[in-house]
Amino acid sequence: MPALLRQLSGLGGCIHPIRLDGHRIEYALDTATGEIGAALRHMASESMAAGHLLVRCNNRRTTRCPACAETYRRDTFHLITAGLRGGKGTPEDVAHHPRVFATFTAPGFGPVHNRPDSGRCRCGTAHPADSPELGTPLDPDTYDYEAAVLWNAHAGALWRRFTIYLRREIAKRAGLSQRAFRQHARVSFAKVAEYQRRGAVHFHAVIRLDGPDGGSTPPPAWATADLLTDAIRAAASTARVTGPTVHGRTHTFTFGRQLDVRTIRGNDFRGSELTDRAVAAYIAKYATKGAETATGTLDRPLRFLAELAHVQLSGHAERMIRTAWTLGARKDLEHLRLRAWAHMLGFRGHFSTKTRRYSTTLGALRDARAEYRRAQAPQTPEETTYVLSHWVFAGTGLTLAEAWLTASLEPAPGTEGEPTHG
Repeated sequence: MPALLRQLSGLGGCIHPIRLDGHRIEYALDTATGEIGAALRHMASESMAAGHLLVRCNNRRTTRCPACAETYRRDTFHLITAGLRGGKGTPEDVAHHPRVFATFTAPGFGPVHNRPDSGRCRCGTAHPADSPELGTPLDPDTYDYEAAVLWNAHAGALWRRFTIYLRREIAKRAGLSQRAFRQHARVSFAKVAEYQRRGAVHFHAVIRLDGPDGGSTPPPAWATADLLTDAIRAAASTARVTGPTVHGRTHTFTFGRQLDVRTIRGNDFRGSELTDRAVAAYIAKYATKGAETATGTLDRPLRFLAELAHVQLSGHAERMIRTAWTLGARKDLEHLRLRAWAHMLGFRGHFSTKTRRYSTTLGALRDARAEYRRAQAPQTPEETTYVLSHWVFAGTGLTLAEAWLTASLEPAPGTEGEPTHG
């Protein structure tokens, strides 16, 4: 039992680990002759308390594994923060670069139940914040489910088009050609996708103006937050993507009319709620949530549409999934892979993306954490050992007894509370 508890506690609270069969052997190595000597350490899955080597699943979804999602959220927080105030390889001078926080919404596909400032929905009801009707169509028969699914499928392409237009708009306001703009400034950003309750994707983004080499160089004198805000509004209003023609109707996709762009201030700025820490925490929160959190849809792919009969979904979410499944059968839409992403209501893009020069990467943060853990464990110098290992997939998840023991363990250090600036 103590050995099993130690093995489970090493998962840091992961409730859906990967189980591996195999072994790992460390041999002594004669650095002078290159000869392999006696075995120094031997680790085999059959000798472990759980019967397998257990590895964290590292799933970013809170509905699948809260502990691993919390790690992903913290990493995203530090990634965003590094691009706002510096650190982790990013110069601290980026805190003085023009930067804004922008929210891009989807267009309307039909009236839905909501909570307007007036207090009453169009249906005449004042819905509470947790009302299941919020986001569902007032009239499902007239709601444009086809356009809603195709919007999600083209949202990533629309964002890419927007970034192209944004650089053009900034260059125009600076009196530069697009080629000359690259020699004077660079646009860096980090964005995250969020689902509204109606099932449509919208984007939250930190957008920053840097010098030509990114955050390591100061922006030109003409680069201001006001200029950046004006360029964002112009680019968002003109960006559009021509979609497919379905049933004789050609779809064209644009952002919704609701566009919010606000300047980000430092933490020491008094009188503004939009600080760099608040923005980083807000974006990190949505990096671990998918469509299942907002709309009550599935958090895993469908193999057969008949699986919907065995899950509890809202009528709106089920109709979105069925629409994606039906459209996915069309030969001219196979490039959208709508059936593979029907559980995500058609959206197949990455939830968290950034430009290369914005800040550090999630991979770099994971590598630094792994390196720290290796440094804490006593090890034989690598140059004097030869390692032979072989592992094969044996399944996922915990047994009932392992799950019960995991729930009884105290949370691993660093998995509770707000992110810290480590």
